[in-house]
Amino acid sequence: MGNSIGKFFKLTTFGESHGIAIGGVIDGCPSGLELNFQIIQKQLDRRKPGQSKITTQRKENDEVQFLSGIFEGKTTGTPIGFIIKNEDAKSKDYSAIKDAFRPSHADFTYAAKYGIRDYRGGGRSSARETACRVVAGAIAQQILNKVGVNISAYVSAVGNVKLKKCYAELDLSLIDDNLVRCPDNAIADQMILSIEKTKKQGDTIGGEITALATGVPAGWGEPVFDKLHADIGKVMLSINAVHGFKYGFDGVDIATSKGSEVNDSMIDASGKTKTNFSGGIQGGISNGNDIYCEVAFKPVATIMQKQNTIDKNGNKIDIKAKGRHDACVVPRAVPIVEGMLALTLVDHYLRSLTNKI
Repeated sequence: MGNSIGKFFKLTTFGESHGIAIGGVIDGCPSGLELNFQIIQKQLDRRKPGQSKITTQRKENDEVQFLSGIFEGKTTGTPIGFIIKNEDAKSKDYSAIKDAFRPSHADFTYAAKYGIRDYRGGGRSSARETACRVVAGAIAQQILNKVGVNISAYVSAVGNVKLKKCYAELDLSLIDDNLVRCPDNAIADQMILSIEKTKKQGDTIGGEITALATGVPAGWGEPVFDKLHADIGKVMLSINAVHGFKYGFDGVDIATSKGSEVNDSMIDASGKTKTNFSGGIQGGISNGNDIYCEVAFKPVATIMQKQNTIDKNGNKIDIKAKGRHDACVVPRAVPIVEGMLALTLVDHYLRSLTNKI
């Protein structure tokens, strides 16, 4: 029912924003993987609320508790179950909107689909669910590291403030050196100012995250409907507030380009190309070059300004949201994007092992 992702490495998540806990089950993780639990927790800490002045002030420790599938620090090959307890839910903040639909939020669509709605923090539609993806993604990244694949992501735009450099021109070790997770501190300062100004206005602002995977060999991906870029696009678009996805063609408008301008000339037998407008994927299969993509986030729908809407009976009303919300989600979404890219790549890695004798 849309709560699972992956075929060979499968994640199913459960839980709501203001329930007892959120959690997940990972099925298909190979046995014998010695897990680095500090890396998993570090990724959760990068996503958790209350981490800085520009994020929501909800306070959650987001400490993951593993229930199964791990023995003496190693995976057993059986399903890995885990939970993350909700510790700072303030449901009363949402009592004013329990019968109202916030504009551009999932309130109305959830009610239309299920005939019932958990209004507390958005219930299942809340981005709190993405903490489960970060856990699974951090495990997937540890598998990928064993085969030389590394993944990173960074904020490349907040509103009109854009980082115009290609990832190859940046020092990606600087990603976590500032609150907004942009590897250019001068641009990061502008982004932070934009978020702070927007927050003071009771408004929200969108942005973009660039994700990169290096070391992916040629041959990952499946024709015809499970193309690698299609699966990456699907998982990115499944993240809350994501409104757009683009891979390859860094700084180039592909729709207005000519083939002679954007074809990637091959230079060796490993699949390396002179340019990489294809973003490391051709015909839905990795070609041995870096895989990179951009993920666009819309402004958060919940704003601290009066808006026109309707209630559950169709009556026109005005609402003004309360509670603790991000003015811009992209700084906290960086580990989510990294996790979703890792989940997709590890699934295709494991699938690639079945295609060869």
